Amino acid sequence: MDIQSKTGNGFTSIAIKGRLDAVTASAAEAAINRTIDSGASNLVLDLSGLDYVSSAGLRVLLVTAKKLSRQNGKIVLCGLQNTVREVFTISGFLSIFPVAADEAEAEKSFQIK
Repeated sequence: MDIQSKTGNGFTSIAIKGRLDAVTASAAEAAINRTIDSGASNLVLDLSGLDYVSSAGLRVLLVTAKKLSRQNGKIVLCGLQNTVREVFTISGFLSIFPVAADEAEAEKSFQIK
C-alpha cells in the first residue's frame, strides 16, 4: 500500500494505492489521522489506485468520516474502481459517502456556493 497526500484549495487529497485490508488498515488509519491532526478537516480520498478493500479498510473510512463529522469536516471519495465500487455497494457504504468521479469533481464539493 502506498499513501500520498497533497493540499488543495480548501481540502487535502489522500491517494491510497494497493490494498486496504487487515494488514494495511492500521498504517492507513495512522496516516489519515496525522493529516487530520495537522488541521485538515476536508478530505478527498482518491481511491483510483486502490485494488482491494476489506471490512478492515471500510472500518478505517467509517472511523475517519465520524472523526471529521465531529469537527464539522467532510470526506469525499473519488476514483472508485469497479471492484472497489462493488464492495461499497454491497456494504451500503455508497449511501454513506459522497462519491465523485475524480479529484476535480470532488473539489467542487468543498467550494463555497
